[in-house]
Amino acid sequence: MRRVATPAELAGLVGQELGCSAWQLVDQRRVDAFAEVTGDRQWIHTRPDLAAAGPYGTTLAHGFLALSLTSAMIFEVLAVDGVELILNKGVGRLRFSNPVRVGDRVRGRVVLTAAQSRPRGWWEAVFTVHVEVADAEPALRAELTFLYQPVTNTVDATIAVGATKGASAATI
Repeated sequence: MRRVATPAELAGLVGQELGCSAWQLVDQRRVDAFAEVTGDRQWIHTRPDLAAAGPYGTTLAHGFLALSLTSAMIFEVLAVDGVELILNKGVGRLRFSNPVRVGDRVRGRVVLTAAQSRPRGWWEAVFTVHVEVADAEPALRAELTFLYQPVTNTVDATIAVGATKGASAATI
């Protein structure tokens, strides 16, 4: 894992591959939970019995489930200390290129594409994430943009969002 002391240090990493997240299994339990939360209960995702006879031979993860894993993949390869808050600003250049089948293992290959200062001391960073599927073609490519608010008062940076492994960004 790479670690920077402040969001301003992101500028020095632009253009670099930050690494790959660990492989994680996409199982039926995870797909079913995503279907329940989103209300997208199409048979191709939730009915292994029907999907077995379908075009892919098994159930598929939702494309947006695979996309939703990318924030955590970024936080797994890069820790930004000295941050009070991280916000999701947007997703650009999203392309789903291949399905993720239930039982596949996926990981994210992360590149920091851009980083720039914003008003009031905030920093904006754009990450390109390729979601790779073990023993198959990559599933998606997306550019995720985050806003980082540096510590500006007495908030302890060791407990600030993004300062610990497994932290996740808020959504604006």
